[in-house]
Amino acid sequence: MHYFEFATEDATLYEGEATQSVNTGMDEILEVRKDMNDTASVINVSRFLIKFDLTFISQSVVDGLIPSSANGAKYYLNLYDAGSEGLPRTHTLYAYPVSQSWSVGQGTFHDDPQTTEGCSWRFRTGETTADQWVSGSNNTGGTWFSGSGYEASHSLTLDNVDVRMDVTDIIDKWLDSTIDNDGFIVKRNGWVGNLNSDLEEGNTTRYGNLKYFSRDTNTIYPPKLEVRWDDSNWSTGSLNAISGSQLDDIIVYFKNLRPEYKQNSKTKFRLNARERYPAKTYSTTAQGLVVKYLPSSSVFYEIKDSVTEDVIVPYGTGSRVSCDREGHYFNLWLNGLQPERIYEIGIKVQSGSATSETFQQNYYYDNWKFKIVR
Repeated sequence: MHYFEFATEDATLYEGEATQSVNTGMDEILEVRKDMNDTASVINVSRFLIKFDLTFISQSVVDGLIPSSANGAKYYLNLYDAGSEGLPRTHTLYAYPVSQSWSVGQGTFHDDPQTTEGCSWRFRTGETTADQWVSGSNNTGGTWFSGSGYEASHSLTLDNVDVRMDVTDIIDKWLDSTIDNDGFIVKRNGWVGNLNSDLEEGNTTRYGNLKYFSRDTNTIYPPKLEVRWDDSNWSTGSLNAISGSQLDDIIVYFKNLRPEYKQNSKTKFRLNARERYPAKTYSTTAQGLVVKYLPSSSVFYEIKDSVTEDVIVPYGTGSRVSCDREGHYFNLWLNGLQPERIYEIGIKVQSGSATSETFQQNYYYDNWKFKIVR
């Protein structure tokens, strides 16, 4: 199962004499920049803050709808590239839990005059209240917890600047109230105030500018927090198995696929499989109507955008198909899917041992599409 929460607040903090008080709480782009003059005597960076409401997730863990991380739940921060430029072949992005509260504000980077109410490199809540991140210091750019369990990271390449960062340890600390949920600060490696010349933010190496869509984007790529866990169950009742050479040529079909589903609903999708050419036997029931089951823990589903082909729910641990006496099924929370868009389902069936020569992975796509409506 996958459950998603969209960001509720985000803003970029810009270092520099002209930008240290600028609020960007309404910008459509989040930036991790590094700007230097020709001699590298002036180095200014940016970091961004991003926060998610964990109320539903927290209560769902208590109620048993979502397992704890000890029982298999994983949490991922998802960010989508908005035109990053000048990047090295490989480097790393980091996230830490913010250690103080902040106000998102309603400014943008290009406001004239500048908006200075809300968080900025210098202030947590704005220029009027003068709540500096570090009292008496203009050069801070946020404060955060660090150390074991307080750092998450993701390796980036030129081919893939999108982020799917494992933040499970940090989420756990918020859920068990070890620290308050004041969101993440996302940045390159560096200190508060950007004062260490041995680290990425403070050294004289150029790393380019990372750009990600914010919660205020008008695209289908707002940042998301993803929860993933294995919710599959297996109970075949009196059903017969499809196994061995029978798996070489099967037909997969859905029983209750509707053309439209409501945004934020939770739906059970039912599917079954049969041999394309079943063996002839005497029976009062047509062989094509006999429900059979596929090998346990071998069937997975995928959800992707039918236009962009972006994968929303990938094949893997969180997308195992279940089985009961009526056949196969999976439950899907639709809150991570954008309204007024069409999505397509794919099915993967594995057979044989992954270490054997007989191992097979077969993929099935048959125009299984549905639309999310408001």
